[in-house]
This record gives sequence, C-alpha cells and structure tokens, in this order.
Amino acid sequence: MPKVSSVIVPYAAYLRVYEPLAAFPEPERSHWARYARRSERPSYQDELRRSLADLLPTPPIPVPVHESSDAFVLEVDGVLCVCPWRTRLRGWQALGELAEELPKPVLEAVLPLVVRRQAAQDYERWLARNPDARPWIRTSTWQVPLHWFVLVSDEERRFDKGSGEIPPMLRYRTPMVQARRRVARALRTLKDAMDEGPLIDGLVDVGRWLEEFHPRSLVELDYGGLVHTLPAGDLEDDHSAADVADGIEALRLGDGASAGEAYARLVERWRAVRDRRSAN
Repeated sequence: MPKVSSVIVPYAAYLRVYEPLAAFPEPERSHWARYARRSERPSYQDELRRSLADLLPTPPIPVPVHESSDAFVLEVDGVLCVCPWRTRLRGWQALGELAEELPKPVLEAVLPLVVRRQAAQDYERWLARNPDARPWIRTSTWQVPLHWFVLVSDEERRFDKGSGEIPPMLRYRTPMVQARRRVARALRTLKDAMDEGPLIDGLVDVGRWLEEFHPRSLVELDYGGLVHTLPAGDLEDDHSAADVADGIEALRLGDGASAGEAYARLVERWRAVRDRRSAN
C-alpha cells in the first residue's frame, strides 16, 4: 500500500490505462513484475510532490532528467495490470500546453523562456528516437473533461468518504472494450445531432489514444486531488457520468429539452470548482 501523507498537492484528475503485463516487451515486463512485488509503492500524490520539488531549484527543472521507473499496479481476476507513470514524457507534453493555461508574466516567472526552449529541444530529439511514445496517464487540473465521463458508467462508480488522514476517493474503472464502445456510440449520436464542438473533438482525441493500448486493458477515471475542491456531500452525490450518459441518450432520442437539463446539472455541479480555480 502507498504511504499516506496529510500534505495534499494540486487539484488534478486523472485518466489512466492499465495494460496487462503481457503487453509489455522485455526487459520492461520483468521490471514491472519485480516492481509489483514491492510491499510499498508510491501514490499519485508522491508523483505530484516530486514534480513540484523540481520547480524549486534555480533554474527550475520542468521535466525530469530521467524517465520514471514507477507505475500504478492492479491485479484483476488474477491478471497483473500496469500503468507506467512516464513522468518525463508527460512533463514535456504538459509544457506545450502551459502557454494556453497561464498568463505570460506568470509563465515567465515560473518557467523562463530559456528553460522552456531547452526542454522543447530535448523533447524533439527524444521524440525522433521514440516516435511511437504515448503516455498511459492523462491529467486535467481543476476539472474532469466532460468527454472523459463518456468512457465510464455510473454503475462503475466507486466512492469512499475517507477517514482521518485518508482522503475521500471517487473513481471509475471499466474494461477497455467498453470504453471504446461507448466512445464510438457517443460519437455517432453527437455527429448526428451537431456539426462540431469541443465534446466531439475531445472524444475523437481520446478514442485515438485508447486505440494505442492492449484490448484487455482497464481504463480508470480518478478524481484525484479534485475531491478536495468539493464539499463531502456534493462529492457523494456527484454522478456526472450518469448525467453525461443521460444527455447523450436524450440527444439520440431527439429530446433536446432533457439533454439541456442534463447539461445544466453538470454546469451547476462544477461551477464551484471553476470559481475556486478563478480565485487562484
């Protein structure tokens, strides 16, 4: 079990893919087999703390010098499944999105231009040697993108209130084949109902990403640190995946009014989180 810490760091949600051990080539397969036998493994909070610690030196280290050898591990029906962190790759990809997320003065203060340029050059050289690289984890700060909820169902929702130093937990897990099927069905419905939109774009993107993985993988949507942005009662009553499914089904049936009601529930639920993001 991962170590528990009372120090909580940023409000991020995660979309993870756990691939069966057999999907990994050697020698990586043997590494993960040994790794899974450890009595203690780090948590997502440990990964975040390490990333934040790298921003403290001068100049900051936006991307780890070496790729992480850590992973999240699950055993399902006797099958060991692994979700490598790939922190270095994800760091490079996140850098490319920072310009859209942060005002220029803030971005320059956190990561000066010379640091970002060097990281971008390193990534280009690395990508030339690893053209098929892809992350097993996607991260979203201050929100769960609506198209992530399409991948899961309310029946797969798991909520734990937590106790003492153990924080609340809200997550969904689903077989890869189910996630792909839901994406395909939702896209058909949405494309029949509208010409374009961010929900369609997001589903196309995440659908392509899912195709990169073994068909017997598991997909996990984890609220992660976002559980600390919602009051306990609101978190327990959060059934956003059901609202998204209801909205898409209403569109399929041509019921625009019910689709609008489902969307309104989602907007209301996440307004408090957006307000906290603006305040920060």
